[in-house]
Formats: sequence, structure tokens, C-alpha cells
Amino acid sequence: MSQEFDLVVLGGGTGGYVAAIRASQLGMKVAIVEKEKLGGTCLHRGCIPSKALLRSAEVYATLKESDKFGVIAGEVCYDFSKIQDRKQGIIEQLHKGIQYLMKKGSITIFEGFGRVMGPSIFSPQAGAVRIEKENGDQEMIVPRFLLLATGSRPRTLPGLVIDGSYVVTSDEALQWEQLPESVVIVGGGVIGIEWASMLNDFGVAVTVVEYADRILPLEDEEVSKEMARLLKKRKVNIVTSAKVLPESLEKGEGRVMIQAETAGGVQSFEAQKILVSVGRQANVENLGLEATEIKVERGAVVVNEHFQTAESHIYAIGDVIGGLQLAHVASHEGILAVEHMAGQNPHPMDYTKVPKCTYSRPEVANVGLTEKEAKEKGFEVKVGKFSFKPLGKAIIYGENDGFVKVVVDAKTNDLLGVHMIGPHVTDMISEAGLARVLDATPWEIGTTIHPHPTLSEAFMEAALAVEGKAIHN
Repeated sequence: MSQEFDLVVLGGGTGGYVAAIRASQLGMKVAIVEKEKLGGTCLHRGCIPSKALLRSAEVYATLKESDKFGVIAGEVCYDFSKIQDRKQGIIEQLHKGIQYLMKKGSITIFEGFGRVMGPSIFSPQAGAVRIEKENGDQEMIVPRFLLLATGSRPRTLPGLVIDGSYVVTSDEALQWEQLPESVVIVGGGVIGIEWASMLNDFGVAVTVVEYADRILPLEDEEVSKEMARLLKKRKVNIVTSAKVLPESLEKGEGRVMIQAETAGGVQSFEAQKILVSVGRQANVENLGLEATEIKVERGAVVVNEHFQTAESHIYAIGDVIGGLQLAHVASHEGILAVEHMAGQNPHPMDYTKVPKCTYSRPEVANVGLTEKEAKEKGFEVKVGKFSFKPLGKAIIYGENDGFVKVVVDAKTNDLLGVHMIGPHVTDMISEAGLARVLDATPWEIGTTIHPHPTLSEAFMEAALAVEGKAIHN
């Protein structure tokens, strides 16, 4: 007899396990099917391990310049094996925390690959799940609701084969036992720039090759320009408007070479490794979706505003539906999907109110529309901008590059977007996210008393700058 559940979640990543916890809180009998480890890409191959390495790189870079703070550290070096051990320790600690939460919520975990079945003797409607285990055994479970949270994997360029040695994605790079002397990073988006910043801090020679006309192409143009300036100042080689030619790949004897078409003609790039960072693709294959009415378009599962697929009892969230492929987005989508299953009628998600972060040095964060996007949507805009350069706390930190930029609707004074580049802005952006949720005006932000000295004063000053009232400009 197959087991029955109110909700079965395919995928125990951030979106999946958060959705399972919320369903348990609502009184549902819940199961998760996960073929690897709870926590998914974010915990094991993405957010957490990469940020652990970034933190070690930041500490190393700070120590190399410690004399500026009056601290004489002597000869500074790093032990990459210990850095990797620390990273793994963090992952294991957080993994145990998730396992505890599953027990606390009485959530059943099935280890194996879950495949969606069409209508059958187990269920008159599509959605029963066959679990295929490593030892060849199979088990069937039947949910009242099914949530697809199968995540994504690194994308590569057609013809550019990932061999795990010379040509890698972030998955393989996170497992390096030692760092290469030089790396060519194909792709200057968020992941590519985080790796460029980290590797540069560790002393690796880095070249970034980006297809678009600027790195971080989804950021406000002024932010992209500032990041490029600061990375180049650190001797990172940045090549934009460059189309990589996979067929030109040559590798051997510890070196790899690839060519790209640029405005100046075909250029060759040589290094010990090539790190491909050109986005992620949804895991939609082999799930059994062809046995259902679920639609897949442009490589992602199609859902409505409540995350329902064409099978109304089957929902999908996170990277598998495309859109903003961020852990915190998947978590929020999972909560909304489960609350909709429970009949709570939650408000549909407004993706213009999602904070987005790049954990490089300096950090980048934004929420809402860029200045260009706002104008393209027909808004008449006003802009306020404040640099970290005169800010006391930034000078104390020794990190006063960057700025905060506020984009406002000139007719209503509503906040349209906030864009930050500078120290610890990934922590500061939440205030801007709240301001977006509350439709705050520059006046409301500017008259909110911000403690001194803090980095958050830059947001207050940028809001005041919209009307030319910034104090320290």
C-alpha cells in the first residue's frame, strides 16, 4: 500500500524545505523527496560555500593591508586546505540544522529520485510520485498536492564541454584542492564577478570575458561602471562585448586557451583554468512531466501567479520555473504556494520588491527598477545619489568606494528602485526592500533618523539628495 501525504515536495533545496516547513505549520502531512542532501544547491554548491570562500578571501585581503589600520601582521599567507575545511564545516553545521527542522516539523524524508506519474491505479489524477533509489528499489507515494522544487544546474555554452579539470563550472571550482595561478572567467554576471573578486583577492590572475557590453549587465549602468573601474584597479582584466568561440578551445600540459570575437577582432585568452559562468538551467528533465498536462516553455515549468501548473494540484517554485533564480525568492515562492494550497489566498509575489545581491568586494545590491528600466516603462524619474567617500563609518572601515542611488517617480514621489555598491550593502538593502513594500517616499526615508556613524546613513543621504537636500554632499 502506497503512503499518502497532503504535500509531497520534489527537491529538498532552500525553496523545497522552507515550503515543507510552512506546510507542516499549517497542519499538513508532508514529505520531501531528495536525491542528494537537504539544502540543495544553495547550501552545498552555491550560496553558502561560495560566501565562505569569499569571506576567507576578504580576511586575507584585509590582513595584507593591515598596516593601514596600524596593525602589523608580518608575512601573511593562507592555507587553502584549511579554508576548504572551514567551508565544509559551515555546510555541515547548517545541514544538521535543516535535518533538525525536518524532525521538528515531522516531515518525512525519502532519499532517491522522484518521478511524477500520470493517472494510474495509485491516483486518478497525475501527481503520484515514484521514488527510484540508488540500490534499484522503488517506492510509490501519493500526495494531495505536489510541489516541484527541483532547482537548476550550471549552464554552459554549446560546444564548450565541461571536463572538470581544464574547463569547469562553479560546482567543480568549489572543490578545488588548490587554486590555479590564472583563470579565464566566461561570463561577467553575478556569479562570474563574485568568483573574479574572490580569486583576485587570493592572488590569482583573472580575466573576465563577457558577451554583453558591460559586466553585471542586469544592474544599473552606473553600478556596472563602478564595479568595472574598481576591479580593473585591482588588476582584473575585463573584456566586454566578447563572443567566446568554443571551437577554438585548446588544452593540455596545464594550460588552456580559448578565443573570443571582440570589437577589436579575435582575441586569445590563456590560463590554467576556464571557469564557465553563463547562468543556470532548470532541472526539468526526467521528471515524468510528459505524463501530465504540465507545460515547459524555454526550459522552465510554466506556472500562474499562485505557482500552479496546468495540473492545478501540482505547483512549482524556484529555479525550475525560471525568473529570478535566487534562494530567497524560492523560499518566498514556496511559502506563497503552500499558503495557496491551504486556501489562505496570499498576495501574488511582486518581483520588483525582491532584493538582489552580489557578494563581491565591494558588494552590490539592488531592489526595484534601474533608472533605465523606469524610463522605459514611461516613468518620469528623479534620482538621488550619495557616495560612501565622505561617510565616517566607511572611512573607518577603510572601504569608502561606491555609492547609493535612489530612483523615484517624479509625479508620485514613490520609490521605484535603490541601487548600492560599497561595503556591506547586501545587509543594507533590506531597509530599501521594506521601503519598496511600504511605497516609501524620499522624504520618509530621509527623515528616518539613521544612527551615526553607520553605513546606512548613505541611504538616508541618497534619499535626501533626490530633492537636493543631502547634508554631506
